[in-house]
Amino acid sequence: MKHTSRDIRTANRYAVLRHLIAKSPASRGELAAATGLSQATVATLVAELTALGLLVEVGFEESAGGRPRSLVAVDAAGGALVGVDVAETYVHAELFDLALGVVARAEEELRPGESAPEEVVARIAAAVGAVVAAADVRRPPRVLGVGVTMPGQVDRERGVAVRAVNWGWRDVPLTALLGERLPYPVHLDNPLRAATVAELWFGAARGCDDAVVINLGTGVGAGLALGGALHRGVTNSAGEWGHTTLVLDGRPCRCGDAGCVEAYVGAPAIMRTLRELAPHSALLTDDDQTATIGALGRAAAGGDPVALRVVRETARHLGAAVADLVNLLNPEVIVLSSWVAAALGTPLLTEVRQAVARHALGSPFAATEIVLSPIPTDPVSLGAATFALEGVLSSPGLTGTTLTPHTT
Repeated sequence: MKHTSRDIRTANRYAVLRHLIAKSPASRGELAAATGLSQATVATLVAELTALGLLVEVGFEESAGGRPRSLVAVDAAGGALVGVDVAETYVHAELFDLALGVVARAEEELRPGESAPEEVVARIAAAVGAVVAAADVRRPPRVLGVGVTMPGQVDRERGVAVRAVNWGWRDVPLTALLGERLPYPVHLDNPLRAATVAELWFGAARGCDDAVVINLGTGVGAGLALGGALHRGVTNSAGEWGHTTLVLDGRPCRCGDAGCVEAYVGAPAIMRTLRELAPHSALLTDDDQTATIGALGRAAAGGDPVALRVVRETARHLGAAVADLVNLLNPEVIVLSSWVAAALGTPLLTEVRQAVARHALGSPFAATEIVLSPIPTDPVSLGAATFALEGVLSSPGLTGTTLTPHTT
């Protein structure tokens, strides 16, 4: 795809802000060195971003034998961004300042059967309204945009949820529907991409060119960073690794196929494994995924033999599938992310590493680090906020909506 001058300017603005968010303050020379842009280009970009209220001059530092160098930093109070993680069982929203520090959080439950587009849109709007209302409104910043991630295939340019297998959605114009409920610009994408960006900016993949971020939740997928850039694929659907075949003629999967990775390592699949191994286990909580996986994680950490057996069986399948990623992509790091990975924690990580070692080729395995996500907040919401920031920077001019409490 041919890039326009506007695309290039947006990418350059994004590169400068990304560096400053990670390391502020910085001089224009440091920004030029970090981004690979010329000092003249950086000076122009800093002037633009300062005029737009996103950067601020914060003083000077001495230079070796020359004039003191002026320093710039992100103006954290210059605006706000909202990141929304829509999953099969919840809608989680976080409001960030411009330095991507968390200001407020809110969550809405998605109950079984509550999956019609208008119901999900109402929950998203309620979560955004709640997180905005929870923010400090004494000095209201501008809400510059809302990033929303949807599981499944997403057309980010048109703002359409192309296919969400879990809800039976096809071609739902989600951005347009949200635009009827929210007074802020909405930017739609996929949680795999969001989690990967979060790890690249703040987490275990920071400084890496080639990384895989595995999302372990109700659904399963793999976000990819290749050659230092987010890999989206031709239709923005790269990373549907959860729907690659792991076991021929295996368990049925929600996608209509059988034997998929997700059918063995997603939350419902882990619950099925628990039922098969211990049908009367006290760890099972009806169809409550969050409660069951949480109880399983606590029991495994405490050495419970049933829980450890379930984790081991899950890791046996997950490790074989991760080994394929190691052999195929040769990444520097593979990050286990999302709520199932967090709940099962170290017992899962230990077993996965051992399983990958059995199946992966020696050389790529030796070069790959496998870790749990170190990000203390929700990585998907964090990544979604960066998509909102990217949308802001692609606008011809920056305008914002005053941050005021509202109800939906």
